[in-house]
Amino acid sequence: MTTGPEDKIPARTRLGDRVFSTSTIVAGSIILAVLAAVAIFLVIQAIPAIVAKPGTLPNGAANFWDYVGPLVFGTIWAAALAMIMAVPISIGVALFISHYAPRRIAQVLGYIVDLLAAVPSVVFGLWGVQVLAPAIQPFYVWLNTNLGWIPLFGGETSGTGRTILTVAIVLAVMVLPIMTAVCREIFLQTPRLHEEAALALGATRWEMIKTAVLPFARPGIVSAAMLGLGRALGETMAVAIVLSPALVVSFFLLTSQNPETIAGNIALQFSEASGIGLNALVASGLVLFVITFIVNAVARFVVSRRRAFSGAN
Repeated sequence: MTTGPEDKIPARTRLGDRVFSTSTIVAGSIILAVLAAVAIFLVIQAIPAIVAKPGTLPNGAANFWDYVGPLVFGTIWAAALAMIMAVPISIGVALFISHYAPRRIAQVLGYIVDLLAAVPSVVFGLWGVQVLAPAIQPFYVWLNTNLGWIPLFGGETSGTGRTILTVAIVLAVMVLPIMTAVCREIFLQTPRLHEEAALALGATRWEMIKTAVLPFARPGIVSAAMLGLGRALGETMAVAIVLSPALVVSFFLLTSQNPETIAGNIALQFSEASGIGLNALVASGLVLFVITFIVNAVARFVVSRRRAFSGAN
């Protein structure tokens, strides 16, 4: 005697399964609700600044976009400079820990990287303004003297070293630990069979990494870079402490006139802002919110496209 699909006895749902399922749904709903509440708050508070009349915004800006434009440029410029320095270094450190360093040294370096990720941003800011800026200022003078014909190193060199390049170096140091930690874990997850197959075919260690490890880890590297970029875009205290800001759009890296970031401007101006000035700060925060959202959306798109070629499946 055979039984049809309608005769199958349904599996009994346990209390623990119901509790876990309900808790996960509630947790996911809370995240979406909080995100929606933040977005609604920012939009409502930003509308007065977006539609403000000419001359009523801070710094005599003609309109909101004239006010926020230099801030957007400074935010993206500083984060881009930081990522240019941080991404290759973090990949190199992660590869050294996962595939080159002896086991004991790799464990110690792994602990150090994890500890660096917990250092508060204000500590990095104090280090940048008290140690890095004075120490690197003579190097800036050398760059300006010998490579001043390159537009990035032109202009009058800052006498304090508190430039956008110094901020980018501090941001790069700040994002290195989290990017290195993520890349290290991804590299360690590379299937051992892929590595052994490459070595068995006569590949050197670097050729094995290039043909087996890096293709497998590409989505993870993109994710690590986006995590670092998100922190660099939203970093506040380190930028506010180190940077000598001005509302300008300038690609010069060594001058005292440096573009301000959105987060740094909010931190410096919020305590004294009121009225339309406060709305302008919130509106600039909304712009930063949108930029971060776009960056994460692009990262998800890139990762989803590369997933099929990563070897993870």
